[in-house]
Amino acid sequence: MAYRLWEVALGAVVMIAAAVFVVFALRTTGTTLSQSQAYPLHATFRSAEGVRQGTEVRLAGVKIGTVSDLSLDPVTFRAQMTLMVDQGLELPLDSTVQVASEGLLGGTFIEILPGGDLDNLAAGDSFQDTQSAVSLVTLLLRVFTGSNSQEAPQ
Repeated sequence: MAYRLWEVALGAVVMIAAAVFVVFALRTTGTTLSQSQAYPLHATFRSAEGVRQGTEVRLAGVKIGTVSDLSLDPVTFRAQMTLMVDQGLELPLDSTVQVASEGLLGGTFIEILPGGDLDNLAAGDSFQDTQSAVSLVTLLLRVFTGSNSQEAPQ
């Protein structure tokens, strides 16, 4: 089988284009091929709407980890979440974690608001203060109907 020079060149161009596409896809999604050093922290939420495994964990808008596990506690009916946070980052013990949204049509992420405690969270610790996701549908219903779900029914 004899290959023509242009066939070999075309194959090389296709392989280079595929490699460029893979690098572009990995960079834009924030995916890494290596496992970075991280430690687990746990949190429970009333609602973790929009959160999935791989959801970003951010502090001051900077990605510091990801959600590694999300499950439902069958006893309390609360969402249990495990966050993998970058190893070199020490978070104060009284830090708050909340489910946040990037905007009206944006994605969901986990935001950590650091506290002022002198002691830090250790691997495997749980956040004491959590704030659940706010449902967009519930907010729109409140705006258009003028109702407040915390008022007692008459």
